[in-house]
Amino acid sequence: MSTSGVTSSLLSQIAGSPSAANQFVTDLNQLAKDIQSGNLSAAQEDYVTLSQDALDGATASTADTSSSGITTSLLSDVTSSSSGASSFVSELNQVGTDLGNGDLSSAQSDMLSLDSTAVNAVPASDASSSSSSASNAAEIAALIKATIQAMEAGDDSAISTDLSQLASVSTSSKGASYLESASESYDSGSGSSSQSSVSQLLQSLSTDGSSNSNSSLSLLA
Repeated sequence: MSTSGVTSSLLSQIAGSPSAANQFVTDLNQLAKDIQSGNLSAAQEDYVTLSQDALDGATASTADTSSSGITTSLLSDVTSSSSGASSFVSELNQVGTDLGNGDLSSAQSDMLSLDSTAVNAVPASDASSSSSSASNAAEIAALIKATIQAMEAGDDSAISTDLSQLASVSTSSKGASYLESASESYDSGSGSSSQSSVSQLLQSLSTDGSSNSNSSLSLLA
């Protein structure tokens, strides 16, 4: 099996061309499919094809992403990071070396490492946004629980504080306004009249679980 190594520079050129990127991703996912199925001879041929197409920048059909999950978008993310591109290229060429040595087990392991490198190349801002969303959902769930407990204990001061905090993290402007108004009622000592409706609302929201709390609060709109 004869192959040409892929370099970071070549990878960047591939990512910059839609047709070449599609071809590369299609070839890469076919390689992943054959490696995962244990078809060593087919995987060896796939790697030769991938290397050659990478050099030729051949035009491709729509990329198939069902095997490794690598997409042209991920490829672009990889090349935007010098360290990500270097790791990706190193791992890809290691896959080629493993296949050349007939070492299918190592090729399968290296393919997983390559997939992980690609996924980890997603911009930090995207990852941070996802993390922030999960954190906000957990905070909402905790506040709903605390508010219900305060209502059961008849602690108007705690109820007012919790409702105010819920209003500040609500994803719905109308919901936030409703919660803030309820908070002020409890703060002034006149919240008992609306306690039943507020408590019922929070109880229904708490049954959705923390993962759905953000969407649940939108029901207040």
